[in-house]
Amino acid sequence: MTELLAPAGNMEALKAAISNGCDAIYLGMQKFGARAYCGSESNSGSGQIMAYINARTADSAIGVFRVQSFACWLIMKMIFVLLTSISLSSLLIVQLNIKEQERAAQYWAEKMTELLAPAGNMEALKAAISNGCDAIYLGMQKFGARAYSSNFDLETLKEAVSYAHLRNVKIYVAMNTIVFENEVEEMKEQIHELNKIGVDGIIVQDLTAFDYIVKNFLDMEAHCSTQMGIDDLDGTLLFKELGAKRVVLSREVKVEKVKEIKRIAEIPLEIFVHGALCVSYSGNCLMSGLLGNRCANRGRCVGSCRKEYELIDKTTDTSLGKSYILSTKDLNTIDYIHDLKEIDSLKIEGRMKAPTYVANVVSKYRKALDHKITEEDKENLKKTFNRTFTKGYLFHEDRRNITNILRPNNFGYEIGTISGIVKDMYEITLTRPLNQNDTIRISHNNEDVNLTVAKLYDKDGELINKAEDVCYIKIKEKMSKGDLVYKTKDYFYNKELEASLEKEFKRFNLDIRVYACPDSKLVIDAEGLGFNYSYESEEILGEAINNPTTKDQVIKQFSRLNDTIFELSHVEYEECNAFIPAKLLNAARRDIVLGLYDLKLNSQQKRTKALEAKEKISFAHGKPYLTASVTTKEQYDACVSCGIKEIYYENVVRRNQNDYKEQEGQLLIGGYGGINHYRETNPFVTDYSLNVINATSCYELYKLGAKRVTLSYELNKSQIEDLMNAYYKENDGYPALEMIVYGRAPLMFTKYCPMKKMNQCRICKTKSYELKDEHGTFPIVSHNDCTTTLLNGKTLNLLDELPNIKGIEALRLNFTVESKEQVVKVINMASGKLNGSMNNAVFNQETDTRGHFNKEIV
Repeated sequence: MTELLAPAGNMEALKAAISNGCDAIYLGMQKFGARAYCGSESNSGSGQIMAYINARTADSAIGVFRVQSFACWLIMKMIFVLLTSISLSSLLIVQLNIKEQERAAQYWAEKMTELLAPAGNMEALKAAISNGCDAIYLGMQKFGARAYSSNFDLETLKEAVSYAHLRNVKIYVAMNTIVFENEVEEMKEQIHELNKIGVDGIIVQDLTAFDYIVKNFLDMEAHCSTQMGIDDLDGTLLFKELGAKRVVLSREVKVEKVKEIKRIAEIPLEIFVHGALCVSYSGNCLMSGLLGNRCANRGRCVGSCRKEYELIDKTTDTSLGKSYILSTKDLNTIDYIHDLKEIDSLKIEGRMKAPTYVANVVSKYRKALDHKITEEDKENLKKTFNRTFTKGYLFHEDRRNITNILRPNNFGYEIGTISGIVKDMYEITLTRPLNQNDTIRISHNNEDVNLTVAKLYDKDGELINKAEDVCYIKIKEKMSKGDLVYKTKDYFYNKELEASLEKEFKRFNLDIRVYACPDSKLVIDAEGLGFNYSYESEEILGEAINNPTTKDQVIKQFSRLNDTIFELSHVEYEECNAFIPAKLLNAARRDIVLGLYDLKLNSQQKRTKALEAKEKISFAHGKPYLTASVTTKEQYDACVSCGIKEIYYENVVRRNQNDYKEQEGQLLIGGYGGINHYRETNPFVTDYSLNVINATSCYELYKLGAKRVTLSYELNKSQIEDLMNAYYKENDGYPALEMIVYGRAPLMFTKYCPMKKMNQCRICKTKSYELKDEHGTFPIVSHNDCTTTLLNGKTLNLLDELPNIKGIEALRLNFTVESKEQVVKVINMASGKLNGSMNNAVFNQETDTRGHFNKEIV
């Protein structure tokens, strides 16, 4: 129906209009309205409007706002949000001119959820952008947590940044490894180069890298990597205070908690939504380094969790079977995307995956975010690499269902079964189509036969290209009836993905205004990518003799934009009987495109900050002494009886434990959330799990209040000396350090419960278990909250080295599975080594390890 729109200069007029049947009201405020002389008491105040609208029951709509500036429009939008938040039925109409509409669209596009895609190389980067990502994260040749990916050097990064920024796609560089002291200067140089190139942000784990970015760069952002283990509000608030512009939360955080952190902390958050999962809390896994000498915290994980292990019940000395008990499924949250749209950035894992994988996953999440996803699209996620899927801890996955213990690599999807043998061929009864050149695997007696279907037959032995119901194949391996057949690569679907790798996901409007008059130069004003560019020809145009250049001819030449990111949108051209050679129009088009490209790429700000003088922090060197960490009351009592003064037992706040309770006295804190929570109330020592391997990280922790810093297990003696020397040089004094010199090192800490997976739930407290492989056994410690620690089978034993360890204040003995008698024995040996009363070697080659103390980790 036609709307009857009435004016209101005050509340009386408003009520009169509504009482007499208007459909809508337009009114003004005290300022910025076009009827300023209505009088200060006439124009409505917001309080009056809100009070009246809140009470009214009429169906009339209030608020036709006609604004000319984007700023005013944004204010009106905020008012609209306020009105709708209190469940009012008022109607808000905002009228903007075309330019302001574009600005408004750009503003809200920037506020939308970011789809963040991985790129291990340039081909994968283009695949991600071609399929609709908003941002890319990638790594360089050094300092990235995917060292075995192709990665980027400075030259290819420049190409990547230009390609992405032209398309309004951001680039974040992952420098999320820990950094040894002798690498710090190289790390700083690389960060400066990244700023010169114009990357949008750097994802970091090491406090030294984080501190350097925050203190030196205005525009390039510091993002906290999931390797930092931030999984709570306290940790998020801490890094917001320290200058982070984004926090990547741990994969273990539930969606409700993510939203709560977002609401309270008011800092952009990033979460993983698809791809491979670490079974351990990220950044808290030492398994690869301690067993394979390749450090996961430096991007060189050997994938120890993807190996086969045997679960042993030590209480009865019986085997519970071999399986891939630590191998997680792949995360897939495509069904829950509507619950994640308020999160700032949704991240896809996969920097080591093929470009076709990247294209497939990015395209599906783009469709989901744009409300265009279909069930077929979701099914197609199975057509590239997957280990089967889980919704993850993010959406409350049962701990037993987070892993696929059958196989650790590409699972594919089931398409049929071996149903018989006909002559020399195996018959496959299909539930899904099979094409020639597809790749399949057949599961036979827990072993896989993998093959590409080069030849496909019908029942008569005739070659066919495709089968829907039944087909026949020839293979030399022996199969059995009932063996399951899986497709691991769909040939035609893969070809579709390859075709999408370098298409333009969207094109940008190019508007031109052409001035062409005889005896004048050709002038074209162009607008695109938010910039204006003016072209002027060198040659003078002549007057047309018979056929002056028409608008259609201009459009024809300027529409040839397929090799650019533009599409021709609006053309203004007044024919003045001028002749413009087609060659000149083509040259103008090319010049305009390159000119707008340059304006866009040169608009990135790369500002640096002036450095501020820092306070020096140092500690007096005292006589070294023993500390102890224990897991049982019996061990605690044994330490007390042996005279250990500092014992970590019930005063331990481990990493990724965020149930903070009021405590008294000194604490041992393993995570950033714990530091933030207790730094104003308790003295504290930081634990090994903060992965400290350089001097600046120590310094930053002292600034936060740490009394002592425990060094990482992944340092050798030479690197410890480098750290202390660097600290002394910077601070004119030494750091206060602690070092673990004895005990079974924790290989990983995980939210996953292998006991529950193997149907041993609730009996783990009465029995003891371990994992076994060809190299040894690994004790399993089940905690009261159903989290799990996997211990090294060998005991770190540096007791013989104690007289030679210089500059370390506290030397820790870490007791886990030891009896009271063993605790006493170890303390006596350590004390004897420390005071010089014991000279004989105590290291046992069969049961002990020196870890990385005498060798450098890769």
